[in-house]
Parts: sequence; structure tokens; C-alpha cells
Amino acid sequence: MIHKKSYSLRHLFVVSMTSITLTLAAQPTAKEWNKDVVGWNLGNQLECSAPGQDGESMQIGMADNSIKAETAWGNPVVTKKVIKAVKDAGFNAIRIPVRWQCHITNAQAMSIDKAWLNRVKEIVGWCLSNDLKVIINTHHDKWLEGRPTNEYKDENNQKLALLWLNIASEFAQYDYRVAFAGTNEVHIKDNWGKPEAENLAVQNSYNQTFIDVVRATGGNNLKRHLIVQTYVCNPDFGLYNGDFIIPTDVEGNGNDYMSVEFHYYTPWDYAGECKFNYWGEPFKQFGEASPSDEKTMTEFFDKTLATWASQGLGLVMGEWGVTDRQKGGQTDKIHENMTYYCQFLVSETRKRGIATFIWDNNSFGSGPEHFGIFDRERGMKVKAPWILQGITEGMK
Repeated sequence: MIHKKSYSLRHLFVVSMTSITLTLAAQPTAKEWNKDVVGWNLGNQLECSAPGQDGESMQIGMADNSIKAETAWGNPVVTKKVIKAVKDAGFNAIRIPVRWQCHITNAQAMSIDKAWLNRVKEIVGWCLSNDLKVIINTHHDKWLEGRPTNEYKDENNQKLALLWLNIASEFAQYDYRVAFAGTNEVHIKDNWGKPEAENLAVQNSYNQTFIDVVRATGGNNLKRHLIVQTYVCNPDFGLYNGDFIIPTDVEGNGNDYMSVEFHYYTPWDYAGECKFNYWGEPFKQFGEASPSDEKTMTEFFDKTLATWASQGLGLVMGEWGVTDRQKGGQTDKIHENMTYYCQFLVSETRKRGIATFIWDNNSFGSGPEHFGIFDRERGMKVKAPWILQGITEGMK
């Protein structure tokens, strides 16, 4: 009987280990996760500061009414209908930017308010129930993003490690559709230009800390898709001069389960600044167009492949978009051009296996920072159909 029991336990152990091996083997590589991903950003919601709190505050700790942060910047609460509308529009992934610093119950341990964690989990759950892939990150955690200097390097890495220890532990058993992104647009306040060497070194240290601590939590996090960033998520500060250092993953993973994230409001003179109303060769006849064009874009995409994908890394365009603009007698043609830009970008990124996530901040109007697509105040009515049309055409 003892011998038989021993055999049964040994048999169960072998079966269990086989099951674990199969589960881990089923985990897609970063490149496989990114393939054909055309995603949407839940912008200006979970990354908001607490009501009445300065959005640039570096204070860590529970703020008054912090649980209501998702409406602090003027948006309604996120509902199942929001997520379903995104799915129905044809997107297959959602990036959920999250600010954690105003939901920290103990700054020494970087422990997170359970109510806030549950709210994040609820929205992630709605995404998964619609079979959408998900990215969650640290976003607008100003103590981290705004101080990439040697003075704060050690302190910030310690806090970042504790924060991701808590986040990753909570999500360790979530399936592999959920990916983590370590930081967002790390930069010295109001300085979006070329960083100093120490700024780059701090960003690289953040990336390594993030990889180390998430992997240490085990479970599905051992091979979960993890996303690291270039400085300020500007690809130009990662593609050249050794500015970006690939973090070292755990033994056996190589670079297969990591992606590099960059943001692409490019060219800024067209996509964000509205200096030019037109982009691309077919539209130069209608008015002054940005000097950056299709060739500029495709050459850049090819550069990311040659630099990063060639080393096994996935590529994630975590944010991109074209702000709306209207001009008497030209608005329809301008919107047609925006459709063309979106179609071209989505088509070219999909050819190269780059995951894209368009920025939607629920802001409408003419000029910079009007990246709204769905009107969350009015049942997710599509108010920028020219954007969706371009994305849909690019997916074909």
C-alpha cells in the first residue's frame, strides 16, 4: 500500500509538472503576442490624479477620495459598455494606463489600496471577457517619471521594485493575454528634448528593476509579456548611440518575452502640433504638407526591426494618434487625409508585427490634444469616424 501510494504521488507530480510545462509552453512570445494587435488606449481615466489633487504632485500616499480618481479629469466612470464598444469597433487589445501613487496605503511598502486594485481588476476582467488583450502600466506616477536623476535613482528603484512586487503578485495568475509595462514617459519636467547620460542610465535601471521583480513573483509572470521603454518613450532616444540597454531576463527566456515600447505622434508638426493639415504624397496637392512622409515612416519602422526585433524583442507602439483639426472649406479633405494616415500607419505596422495602441483622451474639438474617438459621455458614440475608417482599412 505504501509503495502504491508513493507511486500515485509520484505520478501526480509528473502529471502536474507536465501540466505546468504545457501551460508555460502555451505562453506566446512577445512577437506572437504583438502580432496583428491593433489596440486602443483608455486615456485620461485610471491614470488621473485624485479629485482636487495637482496632477504633477510627486506625493505618494492615499489622497482624499482617491477611489474617484477615474472621473477627476472630467470623464465618466468606465463601464462594461465602454469596453464592449471598443471590441465591437474592431480593436483586439486595450492599454490601461494606471496611476498608483495616490492609492498607496503605506509608502514604505508601496502597498496599494485594495479598493483601487479591485477596480483595476474589474476593468481588466471586462477586457478579458471580451477576449481583448490588455496592457497595464505605471502611468503619471510623477515621483518615478519626473526624477530620472542619480540623486533619486536608488530610492526610485527601490520603490518601483516594491510597487511592481505588489502589482505583479496580484496579477500573477492572470492568463497571458495580460501584459505589463514598467514605466511611461519618464522625463525631467517640461524637458522633452535630448536627455543627459544619467537620465538614460536611470531609465535603463528602471527597466531592469521591473524585469527582475516581476519575474521573481513567479506563476504566469515567469514568462508573461513584459514591456520596457525608451527614455520618454521617444524611439530616437533608444535607437542610437547605445542609449537603450536591453534588460537581462531570467535564464531560459532570452529576449523572447520582452518588448520595447515607444510612442509615435509622428510627425509632431502634423499629428500633434497642427502646423500642417496634410501628410503624405497623395495630399500634397491640397495644401502645405509635412516634410515627413510615407518613406520617412516606413524607414523608421524598418529601423526598429533592424535594431530591436532582430535581437528577439517585440515592438509595441504604446501610443499614437492624430489630433483633430477643422478649417473652413477644408475640413472634409483634412479628415480624409487623417483616414489615409491611420490606414497607412496601421497597415505598415501590422506588416512588421508592431502592436499599436491609438490614444483616445475623450477630447473633441480643433487643435492640439483633441484625440477623442468615442464619446464616453454619450454612450460611446463614434465622433471621429474618419479615424476608425483608417484603422479598419489598415487592418485589411
